[in-house]
Amino acid sequence: MTSSDATPQTGHARIHAYLKTLDGSPGVYRMLDAQARVLYVGKARNLRARVSNYARPQGHSARISRMISETASMMFLTTKTETEALLLEQNLIKQLKPRYNVLLRDDKSFPNILVSAEHAFPQIKKHRGAKKEKGAYYGPFASAGAVNRTLNQLQKAFLLRNCSDAQFESRTRPCLLYQIKRCSAPCVGLISEADYAASVADAERFLSGRSTQVQESLAIEMQQASDAMEFERAAALRDRIKALTSVQTAQGINPRGVREADVIGLHLENGQACVQVFFIRANQNWGNRDYYPRVGADIEAAEVLEAFIGQFYDTKDPPRQLILSHAIENADLMAEALTQKLGKRVDILVPQRGEKAELVISATRNARESLARKMSETATQAKLLRGIAEAFDLDAPPQRIEVYDNSHIQGAHAVGAMIVAGPDGFMKNAYRKFNIKGVDLTPGDDFGMMKEVLSRRFKRLIKEDPDRENGMWPDLLLIDGGAGQVSAVAEIMAEYGVEDIPMVGVAKGVDRDHGKEEFHRVGKMPFALRRNDPVLYFIQRLRDEAHRFAIGTHRAKRSKAVGATPLDDVPGVGATRKRALLAHFGSAKAVSRANLADLKAVDGISGTLAETIYDFFHEKG
Repeated sequence: MTSSDATPQTGHARIHAYLKTLDGSPGVYRMLDAQARVLYVGKARNLRARVSNYARPQGHSARISRMISETASMMFLTTKTETEALLLEQNLIKQLKPRYNVLLRDDKSFPNILVSAEHAFPQIKKHRGAKKEKGAYYGPFASAGAVNRTLNQLQKAFLLRNCSDAQFESRTRPCLLYQIKRCSAPCVGLISEADYAASVADAERFLSGRSTQVQESLAIEMQQASDAMEFERAAALRDRIKALTSVQTAQGINPRGVREADVIGLHLENGQACVQVFFIRANQNWGNRDYYPRVGADIEAAEVLEAFIGQFYDTKDPPRQLILSHAIENADLMAEALTQKLGKRVDILVPQRGEKAELVISATRNARESLARKMSETATQAKLLRGIAEAFDLDAPPQRIEVYDNSHIQGAHAVGAMIVAGPDGFMKNAYRKFNIKGVDLTPGDDFGMMKEVLSRRFKRLIKEDPDRENGMWPDLLLIDGGAGQVSAVAEIMAEYGVEDIPMVGVAKGVDRDHGKEEFHRVGKMPFALRRNDPVLYFIQRLRDEAHRFAIGTHRAKRSKAVGATPLDDVPGVGATRKRALLAHFGSAKAVSRANLADLKAVDGISGTLAETIYDFFHEKG
């Protein structure tokens, strides 16, 4: 519910006016400024009691006092329980990103290892995202690198395949992985289904933390092979044991008394925060990640950690234990909410001694060191942004730089790419790709492509943030190209009335050499920076990052096109049926020419679907 008042007010008096409309129910409240922008989202066990605290003139920190002074209206939503209020609060914080809340800015999903269960010879692979595929999932791992290292060693140890089912079905001889002893080549029958299943079971035991059993079993087999003078087999088993040991070594600290937990350490300094998370699964450390939530100068550790935990596990399953460096105010409430999410009991601990306390000390030390590095990098970044402002005659250091580049091969699979950088470095969650749609473009027309990309970008900005209040607009545009590109982009900017945004073209000099870049601006002579100028190196990094992103996007589009077949467009034909059709007929072209009776003869293709496939190709013809 929202209240309106004939006389606009802000601050304590405005908040006090809401008290007569509130009772002691639990719920969520929002504080809004005069422009109806959300300043803060909070939860309360008793809404009336919580709001009455804000109505008091004294006793607030500087941050809360500022927030109260800006509050022009409030919104309330009551809930049945405080746990429900906690979950709703975190959802709203992530959705609305209020200025005065602690905000988790990096919320990517984590990779897992998947042992598939939809094939007689299961595949082992990296998996990220929703767990829709049937199989056993192990994780989360802190990064793709941690997963790749583990998978690399598991391939050496257990010789499980990582190829797709389509590749598996199409092979007629072993691939290179078999030659380098990373796969047992089940695709061509060089291992029986029973023996392969035993290897899968060993891999799953290892990933579940029962590594000692696996290594002891392999050691016995190695000794038996040696006694039987099967020295080649003994050497292979020795290599598998060595690979397993390598995985354990790479995982670092492997706590004996902690089977499944996230260890969360916090360090606060000078109004900035770093949260370090260690992922402990199956008594093994599966890596760590650091996070830098947005906080204020006078915020308490308990509030930071509680907000972090609520937002962090909003889209992720929590482990059975959270081991924290600082106590949080509503630990019982948070544990109840996480227990409901997981479907099993979740405990929140703040250990004072023993192995768990040592893990927390390690996490907190890493948080402190990471924050020190981050603050140093931020200071350097601020200096570089000041240098850019000076070099390009800007009014102030840019807070958001957008860099654009195109990629194509003679006009084919053309894409545009935008990367974003600011005071905290590259803002990868703001990167965007543009599939070039212009049907009237001449293949390879870079000017036309850049015009299309910038047109679409400014159309969206004008639609989503016409008043330029949400930080979505750039303070500087860098375009990969010279005078021609700059002129093309200037036309678009004039068309949309955004000529006030500084725009610079970055072109290689006469020798097309790093260090001799020329900078082009509308109505001004090109110029260059000194070869050893740090600002020049910074601009080169920005341009190279845009080029990397554009090339990667182009390659992904090209690869997808190369693997595409007309079958992808047939309604009701998914990956499994597509494989069955290709295996039966040999090619998509043969499928398109097949008669109805032959289509019905394919395993897994019903009579109705056979008619759909037949009609799809023959109506096209």
